[in-house]
Amino acid sequence: MNEDVAHMDYETAVAALQRTVEQLGHGQEDLAESVRAYERGLLLARHCSQLLRDAERRLDLERSPAP
Repeated sequence: MNEDVAHMDYETAVAALQRTVEQLGHGQEDLAESVRAYERGLLLARHCSQLLRDAERRLDLERSPAP
């Protein structure tokens, strides 16, 4: 599970996170499935945050004045 999340681009990860939130919101899964979905949602959220931080760093480097 971690491997597939690690290779997702931002848009794919956000879409997967939205689907996971919807799945959890319906509350129709058993406890074990809900826990797995929650854990996947955490992985997806962390991955999205990391991708945003990386993009922000790249933009900051582009805006820095050249020596």
